[in-house]
Amino acid sequence: MNITIRSVDKSDFPQIVDLFKEFALFEKLPDKMVNSVDRMIAEKEFFNCFVAETADKKIIGYASYFFGYYTWIGKSLYMDDLYVKPEFRAMGIGSRLIHEIIDNAKTNNCHKLRWQVSQWNKPAIEFYIKLGAVVDNTEQNCDLVFD
Repeated sequence: MNITIRSVDKSDFPQIVDLFKEFALFEKLPDKMVNSVDRMIAEKEFFNCFVAETADKKIIGYASYFFGYYTWIGKSLYMDDLYVKPEFRAMGIGSRLIHEIIDNAKTNNCHKLRWQVSQWNKPAIEFYIKLGAVVDNTEQNCDLVFD
């Protein structure tokens, strides 16, 4: 299958929002997904993402990210989501997406790449460990939601 990995474009936002909804269902948190195409357009300067696209222009996966600064290490890249539609898993698409993220972090002179994984998602944890990631159980999420 011919899959292209590329940077997101504003015209991709409707497909991306659909994938966000699908990912929220996968994570068993559909009520948490409140983003919209309109919000993404208004906030587009903050949205960084690579997409996996089929030859017929269907987006089947994505990896979203942003740059941050960690006081203990400095400039870093945070991968917010890595998601591939279930029917396209085990085809190397997730690997291609995360390697695009890794390359982007290195190109931008980041000192660290960080992301989260749900404790129940054993296949993802195994995938990340094979990449060489250290999965720790030290920290927990703290969120203040303003909407």
